[in-house]
Amino acid sequence: MLDTGPLGLVTNPQLSPESTACAQWLQSHILAGSRVIIPEIADYELRRELLRANKMKGIARLDSLEQCLEYLPITTLAMRHAARFWAQARQQGQPTAGDKTIDGDTILVAQAVSLTLPKLVIATTNVGHLTRFVEADLWQNLSLG
Repeated sequence: MLDTGPLGLVTNPQLSPESTACAQWLQSHILAGSRVIIPEIADYELRRELLRANKMKGIARLDSLEQCLEYLPITTLAMRHAARFWAQARQQGQPTAGDKTIDGDTILVAQAVSLTLPKLVIATTNVGHLTRFVEADLWQNLSLG
């Protein structure tokens, strides 16, 4: 499952060394038959910023990528999991975002948990908040082997 960071890298039309490496990483996983999922919350977080910055090429690339990968809509079940994770993090004194925010990380985690897949890993650029709830790693660490 792709977090917003890697999703932003692979849809960025400005080809930096990191975005190129991430696109190659993603392509190798697709060619190897890995199941790659774009969660709706990652689409939302990336799309809102692309729209704010009027980056139409990035939006077109995001739309194109969603045509060839699996897209996971947010469900009621996922949002109920997210509410539980949000409350749990605060009860433990370890919130993943401010009290007045929607907290995309808990929604991302909830989307992952709602799939109940045995080997799901969130590919991210920041593992901090995610690994308290699900398996997550830097995209660079997720090799095919």
